[in-house]
Amino acid sequence: MTVTAADSRPARRARPAGIVSRGLAAVVDALVLALIGLTVQLGAGCARLMVVGPPFQVPDVPNWIAGPIGWTLAVCYLGGSWAVVGATPGDRLLGVCVSDRAGRRLRTVRALVRAAVSVTFPLGLLWIPFSKHRAALQDLVVRSAVSYDRDYG
Repeated sequence: MTVTAADSRPARRARPAGIVSRGLAAVVDALVLALIGLTVQLGAGCARLMVVGPPFQVPDVPNWIAGPIGWTLAVCYLGGSWAVVGATPGDRLLGVCVSDRAGRRLRTVRALVRAAVSVTFPLGLLWIPFSKHRAALQDLVVRSAVSYDRDYG
């Protein structure tokens, strides 16, 4: 057992998060990203209205542009959240946090790589039930762990 620096009690080992918690957190984050995308499109429509005039029209962005922009937005949102606070809003709502295997917050590059793998291969979560340590594909790639946050338990 390890002993925390703040006191002499043994540190509790965080319990790995399961597929349901992580899947629901991903759904919440997808909804947040959709809301951000909608806000950006409405803002662009408002800017167009001020420059060109009526009628109000939301810009129609071609898929070959919207796809990479959406992917980049999602990677920055997820990676930034994991690097800065250790959890996305969806993770916080479900009481889970992302860290390296030692329990430390992911550094920026690892968080962004994890986010890129998560966005590119979202079905990587399906590996969790088969993993001894409840690891998804993105956890195996960057050696990360997702556990229930002790502050919520």
